[in-house]
Amino acid sequence: MNERILLLGPMLLLIGCTASQPKNVDDICAIFSEKGGWYDDAADARGEWGSPIPVMMAIMHQESRFKAKAKPPRKKIFGFIPGPRPSNAYGYSQALESTWKNYERSAGKYGADRDDFGDAIDFIGWYNDQSWQRCGIAKTDTYSLYLAFHEGQGGFNRGTYRNKKWLLSVAQKVGRRAESFQRQLKQCEEDLKDDGWFFGWF
Repeated sequence: MNERILLLGPMLLLIGCTASQPKNVDDICAIFSEKGGWYDDAADARGEWGSPIPVMMAIMHQESRFKAKAKPPRKKIFGFIPGPRPSNAYGYSQALESTWKNYERSAGKYGADRDDFGDAIDFIGWYNDQSWQRCGIAKTDTYSLYLAFHEGQGGFNRGTYRNKKWLLSVAQKVGRRAESFQRQLKQCEEDLKDDGWFFGWF
């Protein structure tokens, strides 16, 4: 029993550290340096779905700021009483439960978790690939990809975003974030690749 407790302690500590929000959410190099394994997860998603890492990370930044258990804020009743949440969006990507189940079926990723970074970044890559297939959006067009991510591919094709000035502004911000992440990643990606190669031997 004592041996089990001794083993369980470090495991719980590791889980807690993994689920914590990165200290600097605006620097992709700092994020990947702090969160061991996240770069490899993002690179795997890029390899499978063809979605650039800065694009996927910019979308995740907007949706949750890299908080594992993020949820949409509750609506206020009479301006101050906490009410219901507007949706069941959850996790790093703020994916709806129904959309996540569709991802599991379509991508064959049964058992994936919305509060697992590797699963969430893969989901965003998959969703961007769906937007490319169904809407013809280039995988480097962060602005349009985010609009489709928010409105759904059907909504994007119907143009439901056109009269939502606030959403257009957010999509522009996500596009600028992806450009910033791209510039940052150019400065550190070779080192991140080298780190992955080194640890692969152990």
